[in-house]
Amino acid sequence: MPNVKRSLSFGILHLAFGIVFVHRLDVRFRDCDPMGHVNNAVFLTYLEQARFHHWRSLWGFGTPQLPPGRPGVILARVECDYKRPATYGDTLDVRLAVGEIGRSSFRYNYEIVDGEGRTVLIAKTVQVMYDYTAGRPVPIPDDIRALLTTHTKAV
Repeated sequence: MPNVKRSLSFGILHLAFGIVFVHRLDVRFRDCDPMGHVNNAVFLTYLEQARFHHWRSLWGFGTPQLPPGRPGVILARVECDYKRPATYGDTLDVRLAVGEIGRSSFRYNYEIVDGEGRTVLIAKTVQVMYDYTAGRPVPIPDDIRALLTTHTKAV
């Protein structure tokens, strides 16, 4: 087991092999299907919450302090492998690591674990920096690239 130090104020889990952002959430009743399991589509919302919290912690995404003219971020791809069900009342950690970084896109790798540390879901997403006014992808700004590079998980 690697040496683990958790910083709750920043949601960062420091592991011997790199830095992973962690977003903790509780499964709500409304998240569950008639079988009592978290609905598969709800897991995409959990991933989205983790991404948004990560962006906010790195560059202030979604805050009034964000400089005008900053490009947006769109989701281009999602891949999920469901490993075990989660149910109402479970506490889940969405662990997020920065993967490959391209010219205008970057990848996240995720693992959602339950309170006992069991893997519930493994996922990957590809995000693209996007100029909504021009309606096209744009290069990742240098400052955001530097932040993402600093927080890239070593493989």
